[in-house]
Amino acid sequence: MKKVLIYGLVILIIFIIIGLGAGVNYLFNYAVVAGKKDFINDVKQEKIDKDWQFSANHLSGWTINSDDGLKLVAKKVTHDTPSKKVAIVAHGYMGKSDFMGQYAQLFYDAGFDVLVPDNRAHGNSEGKYVGFGWLDRNDYVKWINTVIKEYGEQVDIVLYGLSMGAATVMMTSGEELPEQVKVIIEDCGYDSVDNELAFQLNDMFHLPAFPMIPLASGYTKLRAGYSFSEASAVKQLEKNRLPMLFIHGDQDDFVPKEMVYEVYHATKGPKELVIFEGAKHADSLKKHPEEYKKTIENFLVKYLPK
Repeated sequence: MKKVLIYGLVILIIFIIIGLGAGVNYLFNYAVVAGKKDFINDVKQEKIDKDWQFSANHLSGWTINSDDGLKLVAKKVTHDTPSKKVAIVAHGYMGKSDFMGQYAQLFYDAGFDVLVPDNRAHGNSEGKYVGFGWLDRNDYVKWINTVIKEYGEQVDIVLYGLSMGAATVMMTSGEELPEQVKVIIEDCGYDSVDNELAFQLNDMFHLPAFPMIPLASGYTKLRAGYSFSEASAVKQLEKNRLPMLFIHGDQDDFVPKEMVYEVYHATKGPKELVIFEGAKHADSLKKHPEEYKKTIENFLVKYLPK
């Protein structure tokens, strides 16, 4: 009888290990491996074309190579007379530069030249694994340095990010940035990859964070070179001294509103927080277009050199 119990226990443990392994692999492929995701809505080509109409005859492409050898591409929109102000605009999870036309125009109309990269593993940039902003932060430092090399030492740079792009610019804020970077604006970014994936695991699959998130984090470290626990916007913002504008919708059901307070309190520089009523995830510009634009314009006027 005792042997039967031991054999039964061993078999149970083996099944648990196999089940956890399968679950971890599924989560890794679902979240980290690039590709079409069934929970992300497609953006119609007509909308993309309409959103980028403002850039006719002013659009070109840029490329850089990442530190780990990936070819990264970006859209660049310039005025007839190149500006001495450049906005670098970061898109969201499974997005691409094509989807950011409205945001690019917001800065273009304010007198900025605009650079909109395709993050690694997104759009036309190379890469197999989503960096969730953590791997991307080093890529954005390279984009910043490329802008300075092209425009000269007198250029003023603004970083703007939406959703995962917001996490990207917040994570970039903790790096040693050139003095040309003056302002950072984030809209609906998460406080850490750990917390965001734990929220999604519960929201989509009704599963607790433990043990799946720690196991998937370790697996991601082996496969993609980073862990969820190190990918923290909060920890990066604790090193930031630049002015930051934080934006969030009060009906966000993808990145909980509570996360914006964590990142807001973490940063050490001048800061402002605006919550847009009735706005879901990445929906604030659509819901409140004039107020959204005015919020950004006022912030830029306040903190950019005259």
